[in-house]
Amino acid sequence: MGSMPEKPRHGFGSLVTGLQEVCESGITKDLAWRRSQLKGIIRLLTEKEEEMFDVLRDDLGKHRAESYRDEIGALVKSVNHTLRNLERWAAPEKVQAPLVSFPATALVVPEPLGVVLVFSCWNLPLGLALEPLSGAIAAGNAVVVKPSEFAPATAAFLASNLPKYLDPRAVKVVLGGPEVGEQLMEHRWDKVLFTGSARTGRIILTKAAKHLTPVALELGSKCPCIIDRLDSKRDTQIAVNRIFGGKWSLCAGQACLAIDYILVEEEFAPALIEVLKSTVKRFTATPDCMARILNEKHFKRLSNYLKDRKVAASVVHGGSVNPKTLTIEPTILLNPPLDSDIMTEEIFGPILPIITVKKIEDSMKFVRSKPKPLAIYAFTRNEKLKSRIINETSSGSVTFNDAVVQYVVEGLPFGGVGQSGSGQYHGKYSFELFSNKKAVFKRSFLIEFMFRYPPWDNGKIGMLRHVFNTNYVLLLLGLIGLRR
Repeated sequence: MGSMPEKPRHGFGSLVTGLQEVCESGITKDLAWRRSQLKGIIRLLTEKEEEMFDVLRDDLGKHRAESYRDEIGALVKSVNHTLRNLERWAAPEKVQAPLVSFPATALVVPEPLGVVLVFSCWNLPLGLALEPLSGAIAAGNAVVVKPSEFAPATAAFLASNLPKYLDPRAVKVVLGGPEVGEQLMEHRWDKVLFTGSARTGRIILTKAAKHLTPVALELGSKCPCIIDRLDSKRDTQIAVNRIFGGKWSLCAGQACLAIDYILVEEEFAPALIEVLKSTVKRFTATPDCMARILNEKHFKRLSNYLKDRKVAASVVHGGSVNPKTLTIEPTILLNPPLDSDIMTEEIFGPILPIITVKKIEDSMKFVRSKPKPLAIYAFTRNEKLKSRIINETSSGSVTFNDAVVQYVVEGLPFGGVGQSGSGQYHGKYSFELFSNKKAVFKRSFLIEFMFRYPPWDNGKIGMLRHVFNTNYVLLLLGLIGLRR
């Protein structure tokens, strides 16, 4: 069987042991096996596309276009990229050996870590499960996937279908809530990847410390969007289109990469707000254009932001909520209090604060005053401003004149820094995250230098100086007795 019940009678010891035995057999190391598993993911994404549309609509109310754009299509692109490059990534990399060791060969050999555990999140419940899974398989590991219990239809889909398309000996799906996650973390893993909240991330790290299990964390943050004064109406409209895509069109703002707030010069803010209003109206003309809020708990959290009297006074567009459908109208705020919950906590919803600054350069000081975000977005034609943002701020990524699209660029790593996470994946970075770069050094018996060994004297120290300063001419002269 490729999936496990929520509460196994005797824990997960036999599951972990079985996967360790699979790894020790060498099955997962074989490149042909890895390619076959990646092709299995492609077949799953192709043959079960309609079912995936259905479960994503059931869990989050996503339109099929959003589901394909953000999850299914992005996964097909990513896995195909891995298939094209797998042989090159898995090949030993030759590096330069010091001349003094001649003849010698130095290699970096990627090897699988072993048995890895992936905790996925509910907002992109397919993508955040299958993207790291594909990287872990490509690196030659056995994998346990723990889907989020908050996306139950998708979790059930994965548990039912992954064993049919992938090798059930090496890929397992475990269902359940927090207690199951805690049980899993009682065991020794060769790597854990967790995507979710900082609160749960702290629990994962605490549990992992028991076995010194290495953990990669993909956490949330308040991702700022800096908007410079844009001279043309066309540039402004394109920027607003992309802001909509990076906020309201991405799981209704319920994504770690979604724009959290905007920073803009106070003189440009009124014009920006007017374009935002008209664009929101145009892009939300049909009721199925946005995902819904995950559940009543998150709906109440977001609604409470708007019940704050000072925050409510800052609403310049939207603000309507519907508890029956778990929907919140795209809402724009202008200068809500900086000490309010909405400006100190990650919003994770369709509410967009706009904070004004005197000069756009002041935005960098504002960003630096906050924890390092997962992403910084900026819309500008000013190359000096771009350079300053890159050099004077720290974040997992910086994207100019667009939002979120960096996620589907396989050549770029995805990951946070500081409180927004640790570890990076996507493309080759996924392969490396789940690999050990083993250093291999091969020497012959041809040449032996006795100055390496005691008894010591000044002559040997001199020879060692030549070696470590890579002064091979003086070393050679010393060896043949022409210089001491």
